[in-house]
Amino acid sequence: MTVRSEDRDGVRVLSLARPPVNALDFALVRALGAACESAADARCRALVLIGSPGVFSAGIDTKRLAGYDARERAEMLRGVNRMLLALYALEKPCVAAISGHALGAGLVLALACDARIAASGAFRLGLTEAAAGVPFPAGPLAVVRAELAPETLRRLALTSAALPPDAPALAGVVDRVVSAESLLGDAVAHARELAAQPAFAAVKRQLRGDTVARMQRIVERDDEPLLASWT
Repeated sequence: MTVRSEDRDGVRVLSLARPPVNALDFALVRALGAACESAADARCRALVLIGSPGVFSAGIDTKRLAGYDARERAEMLRGVNRMLLALYALEKPCVAAISGHALGAGLVLALACDARIAASGAFRLGLTEAAAGVPFPAGPLAVVRAELAPETLRRLALTSAALPPDAPALAGVVDRVVSAESLLGDAVAHARELAAQPAFAAVKRQLRGDTVARMQRIVERDDEPLLASWT
């Protein structure tokens, strides 16, 4: 099981569970997408996404990707876009509990959430796609453009800098840094606070509507420029 699910009085905690670094292969992408879609269930009032102790996600599993054939690479790309749409468009609070290193697509996952709380420690966060040799798929690109100030996106994406959670350059990326011991509890409590707002879903639709519509077009029209180069 690559994604574990636990309900805490209406808050659904999704834990990435693909050792050693929760790197995204097609199986994890598909499982996480299904878990995000299932969060539309009325029993779920809010979502918390967390990794393993010391690592949130190291991003795309480039070694696994290199072993995929053309069809599998295409399905991986489409799966990433579908999964991220399911998370970003969910009309319920989503809190990322960044339990450790969050690199490349791992940080994109956190950016697709509504709030980002990070554990303190010798961890690094960064958009490392350029250094890893994996450009942004269309869905992730839409998310980072919507969620990051242009100067922050430029610095992070063009340098592949991997920074500690409390680095000044990550202001606006990480909302709060807490102890590793209190991370999950704080994330669940914050998710409940967000869910208690009666107009949360409506305001989230207003803020994200244009980007969600763009991501829906990417998925529905198979509008993924990387398909040609990946296959």
